[in-house]
Amino acid sequence: MPQRFANIWFRHLITDWVVTERPELAGEPFVLAAPERGRMVVRAASAKAIENGIGIGMVAADARALFPTLEVIDDQPGKAAELLTELAEWCIRYTPIVAIDVPDGLMLDITGCAHLWGGERAYLKDIIIRLRQKGYHVSAAIADTVGSAWAVAHFGHDKRIVQPNRISDALMPLPPAALRLEMVVVERMQKLGFYQIRNFINMPRSVLRRRFGQQLLDRVDQAFGHAVEVIESIKPAVPYQERLPCMEPIVTATGIQIALRRLLEMLCRRLVKEGKGLRTAVFKGFRVDGKIVQIDIVTNRGSFHVGHLYKLFELKIATMEPALGIELFLLEAPVTEVVNEVQEKLWNTNAGQDNVNLIELLDRLAGKAGIKTIHRYVPDEHYWPERSIKLTRSLQEKPQTSWRTDRPRPIYLLPDPLPIEVAAPVPDYPPMLFRLNDYVHNITKADGPERIEREWWLDQGMHRDYYCVEDQSGVRYWIFRLGHYDNEASKWFIHGFFA
Repeated sequence: MPQRFANIWFRHLITDWVVTERPELAGEPFVLAAPERGRMVVRAASAKAIENGIGIGMVAADARALFPTLEVIDDQPGKAAELLTELAEWCIRYTPIVAIDVPDGLMLDITGCAHLWGGERAYLKDIIIRLRQKGYHVSAAIADTVGSAWAVAHFGHDKRIVQPNRISDALMPLPPAALRLEMVVVERMQKLGFYQIRNFINMPRSVLRRRFGQQLLDRVDQAFGHAVEVIESIKPAVPYQERLPCMEPIVTATGIQIALRRLLEMLCRRLVKEGKGLRTAVFKGFRVDGKIVQIDIVTNRGSFHVGHLYKLFELKIATMEPALGIELFLLEAPVTEVVNEVQEKLWNTNAGQDNVNLIELLDRLAGKAGIKTIHRYVPDEHYWPERSIKLTRSLQEKPQTSWRTDRPRPIYLLPDPLPIEVAAPVPDYPPMLFRLNDYVHNITKADGPERIEREWWLDQGMHRDYYCVEDQSGVRYWIFRLGHYDNEASKWFIHGFFA
């Protein structure tokens, strides 16, 4: 698929924004000025002010001499960059790759996107109309390269869409400034009579380099497609993404559900072809008022099962507020993984964590209660009880060692041992009773001790002597003495509970 780019030029970016904030200034001459070397210098001028000879760089006092009623507003440093960032994020509804074109434009990589709006003409028209509705005077163009799109947007007059492989026809009648050259170079070329690109484009490259520098040749190559020019998107593009524009804004839950299912079918078909499944997915709705509403899901294993993924999203659809309507739906899968084809069996009693039904059940539970409420632990190669297990984020992760079965271990291990008061007769004998939370447990049965040494290569400290004990109620506990027996310094702790 040939690459296509769109450039959007905001002719009066800052002053258009000022008018949206202060509508009474619409059609009036005004400027934004900032101090420079002790003087207030014009940084931006409204269209009416420009028509009357006020330009950027003029001293504000001189401008006011031309128009005594001219309003001078303090400039806001960094506001242009802030506005361009907001507009770039808004334009993501048209393409996932949007870059800021300093100082007053945006560059869009629209490859494979325009057909969703019915073609490039309708696509460009929609962008221009909506930006003008926001109050911005814009000029936009579409071409094969970044440079040619910029040139036509800034200096083109009639055709704003350059047909594929017709860059030369569009650029030849344009002035040298359309190649994004420095003003010094442009002025030098005009003095030599090079008023159009066709006047010098066929001259030997060595002559052009000697007269105007390497920048001219680089810009020519970029504009005509002889050199690659990469644009840096404000947000990294998600490889797995599907879009669904709406002819009319969607305001009902039923419409949102239909859009979601259609996008899931489109995305899952692609995932199946590539042997992948999604682990996380984000469903976004771009509203008419410019805001974005979204919901997301997480799965325990890569999945491309449309019905299952739809059920996970369905639990959250009610939280999407369409307001005046959603005009574009977007489904992204930022995290995917390779999925092996699983052969379904009528009877499968040994599937364990590979059981698809089990995995989908866990996904639904996580969707209702939250992903942080479901945990899976696997054994870890450590002697110290607190380190003998570890939390895993995937059902597919295989344990590096087996669960220990040669010694009794509690079904519930406290994250931090709790101190208890113990009455013990002699060294290495289990205690006769212990007190926990002001309740005395009389021990009727006991097994131990089992000595567990501290892992000296990780930390320093005393060993533990563990006992499995049972009280008068038949409840079993895992307790230990820290260090060697000492009538005065011995400390006892409870560390776990048996079933």
